[in-house]
Amino acid sequence: MINAIYINGDKNIEDAFFVRDKVFVNEQNIDYNIVFDGEDKEAIHVVVFEDKNPVGTGRMTIKDNLYLIGRIAVLKEKRGNYYGDLVVRMLLHKAFDLGAEFVEVHSQLSAVNFYEKIGFKGCGEVYQEADIDHINMRLEKGKMMRKCNL
Repeated sequence: MINAIYINGDKNIEDAFFVRDKVFVNEQNIDYNIVFDGEDKEAIHVVVFEDKNPVGTGRMTIKDNLYLIGRIAVLKEKRGNYYGDLVVRMLLHKAFDLGAEFVEVHSQLSAVNFYEKIGFKGCGEVYQEADIDHINMRLEKGKMMRKCNL
């Protein structure tokens, strides 16, 4: 059984941290202090469970009317099951329900295609974050693809 929930702030966030630690710290060798940057207290999180086990997560921060999703992670052995798509879409729906006109993500270059299938468009130049190439992407309200475009 698949279940996905919202978590506000950093209470009961252990399952989200478990997935982020596995994906970003262990798999991608990103510094722990970058992955867990202190913004979780104010963020809105999504955690996806498969048979009560956490398999995917992501968060959204809101600062000065900028809705930024990030820390989108799915356990390696669970990729390809649309869990990342579910996380992103839940965060997007929450952002637009809260009044966002657009949502941004700082995408790793390897994930650009994933975000494009949801409707994001690249904006800006490639840059390094945590020694990984990234590009900013934006999705405007009303432009989300209705179905997974796979």
